[in-house]
Amino acid sequence: MRLLAEVRDVDRWLTRKTARATPTGVGKVLSAVEESAESSKLWWGAAAAMAWLGGWRGRKAAVAGLGALTLAQLISNGLCKQLAARPRPPKEWFPHDEVDDRPDSSSFPSGHTAAAVAFTAAVVPAWPALGVACAVPAAAVSVERVQSGAHYPSDVVVGAAIGMASAWLTRHALHLTLRLWLSR
Repeated sequence: MRLLAEVRDVDRWLTRKTARATPTGVGKVLSAVEESAESSKLWWGAAAAMAWLGGWRGRKAAVAGLGALTLAQLISNGLCKQLAARPRPPKEWFPHDEVDDRPDSSSFPSGHTAAAVAFTAAVVPAWPALGVACAVPAAAVSVERVQSGAHYPSDVVVGAAIGMASAWLTRHALHLTLRLWLSR
C-alpha cells in the first residue's frame, strides 16, 4: 500500500513538473506528432512506406510492427482500460488548453504509448535503422501524453511495458504456438 502511495506522489510531482516545464514551442511539436499518431495513422503510414519502399525487409518490418501494434491496442484499450477506472490528471495542473481535448476513458494505461512502443520495438529486429528512426516519434508521443494532461507518467510506463511485451509476443508467437501444439 505504501508503494502505491509513493507511486501516486511521484506521478503527481512528475505530471505537474512536465506540464509547467515544457516550453510552448515544444508542446506544439509534441501535439503535432501525437495528432499524427491518433488512431495509429502515423504507424500505418510508416508501415505502408516500409512495405512499398523496403522490399522483403520492409514488408517483414511492416507486418511485425502492425501485428504488435494491434496486440498492444487490444491489451491496453480493450482489456486494461476496461478493468481500470483511473481518472485523468486534474485539469487545474495544466497551464494550457490542450487539457480540454482529452478522452473520457480511463487514464490507465496509455494506449497511444503502448501502440507506439509496440510498433517501434517490433520493427527494430526486422530493420534496426528504421526501428531506431521510429523511436523518435514514439518517444515524443509518450512525453506528449503526460505534457498534455491525458496521462500520468505511470500510465505511460505501463503502456510502454505493454508495447514491449506485445512486440516480444508478436515476434515469438509462431514459435510459442508450435511449441505448445507439439507438446500435446
